[in-house]
Amino acid sequence: MMQTILLTGSRGLIGSALAPKLSDTGYHVRQFDIRADQASHRGDVLNRQALFDAARCCCGLIHLAAVSRVVWGERDPELCMGTNVDGTKNVIAAALESPARPWILLASSREVYGQPQHLPATEETPLRPMNVYARSKVAAERALGEARKAGARTAVVRFSNVYGSTADHADRVVPAFARAAARGAAIRLDGAEHTFDFTHVDDVARGVVSVVALLERGEDRMPAVHFVSGNPTTLNGLAELAMELGGRALTVEHAPARTYDVARFYGDPSRAERLLSWRPLVSLRVGVDRLIGDYRSLCREAS
Repeated sequence: MMQTILLTGSRGLIGSALAPKLSDTGYHVRQFDIRADQASHRGDVLNRQALFDAARCCCGLIHLAAVSRVVWGERDPELCMGTNVDGTKNVIAAALESPARPWILLASSREVYGQPQHLPATEETPLRPMNVYARSKVAAERALGEARKAGARTAVVRFSNVYGSTADHADRVVPAFARAAARGAAIRLDGAEHTFDFTHVDDVARGVVSVVALLERGEDRMPAVHFVSGNPTTLNGLAELAMELGGRALTVEHAPARTYDVARFYGDPSRAERLLSWRPLVSLRVGVDRLIGDYRSLCREAS
């Protein structure tokens, strides 16, 4: 009998890439997203009863649903903390009360580290959140830790600047730069020397599937894992790459960095490689080039 996984946030960037990979692996994916087109897939993680009903008979719960951007957390801290913390607690309750006792996989973020004193960051880097979104993710991780003490099989995965789809939020940095390169528009740099570790959504989805495989084999002591490339890239370097791959010079508009943003981050991927045999396969150059091509195709279709 095909096993069922509940996937919250199934319409998001990562959820949209993950669902078909889980299906290809042999799972039935029960989608759950506040923005879903189909009524049967629509659900809010703040609705406990809806979550309890959706989790019924599931072997596992993958919790991606969240207020997922730093800037959104700063604009509406109450909604961010409520969704990301209370929503996670609802997912945990649904798992603990289900007769099937499903495992729980929580999506967290490299934002939990804040500004690391030493780079590359490992999963043991102290958690020093700098903004509302990061604090909500630290609280969610702690709630999952309590669930493990209560007997749940759990896993935490931390994502780092995931990109790779034209359906992503238009003002996120990689899609914004790729779209500008495809269309010849201006690029805005909020902190040109800010440095990040960009990971392609296909690599991230593949990593999550590997974690699911461990949980399905009964793993109950898995440490937190982050999916990172290990390669630092400045925003200025990303802009130059987009212009090179797009084959045109663009107007670059400089703006001051936001005070609540981490200025420099890149991570060490060795734990993911050791535990999951995972390493990033899509380089930033290849991923950005694909994305520019996808935006060009959209432009041709619209013309």
